[in-house]
Amino acid sequence: MEVYLIIIARTGLLYFLIIFIFRMMGKREIGELSILDLVVFIMIAELAVTAIEDPKAPLLNSVISMLFLLVIQYILAKLSLKSEKVRQLIDGKPTIIINRGKIDEKAMKSQRYNFDDLMTQLREKDVRSVSDVEFAILETSGKLNVFKKEEGKPMQPLELALIIDGEIQPGHLEKTGKTELWLRQELRRLGYPEVQHISFCSFSNGELYVDLSNV
Repeated sequence: MEVYLIIIARTGLLYFLIIFIFRMMGKREIGELSILDLVVFIMIAELAVTAIEDPKAPLLNSVISMLFLLVIQYILAKLSLKSEKVRQLIDGKPTIIINRGKIDEKAMKSQRYNFDDLMTQLREKDVRSVSDVEFAILETSGKLNVFKKEEGKPMQPLELALIIDGEIQPGHLEKTGKTELWLRQELRRLGYPEVQHISFCSFSNGELYVDLSNV
């Protein structure tokens, strides 16, 4: 009987501890969890199961390990907010699979993403044919976002981030056909001489959108 009481007590304690940890990790949909989130979730689940299955094992060991995982996740999450390089290292970056109606096989290969995956996710978006797609972007969560063509309207270029967290994105600049010199000149003309003070800047329909950092 005593063993069962210990199991119940441990289960209740770990239940509230896990809720606390997940609340501290922030709010995300299950389908939008990063690799870091998934690793932490799996390890916490394993620690909790081990602590419940073996009533003789010191509970403090599991609690310390779970809290340490929370600290690691919290620190890396803070770093990823401040640094795009850390964010890309942990989460990767979105990949354009279909660009203006053309499938990018090289991008698919780099993500180990095949045509069966593409067609399956297109069907889930109620898209019957690749020819109906203007853009398809594979997000870091593995979700495919699809932008359908609009009949009677010319294809519009995809809005690309030229500056993120004060850092210019050379790859995106190249895709827009612009140069870093052009970007800096345009920003100065608009009254933004310091790139490092810009948290986000994108280019769409011939215009720049600029958002200054308030951190």
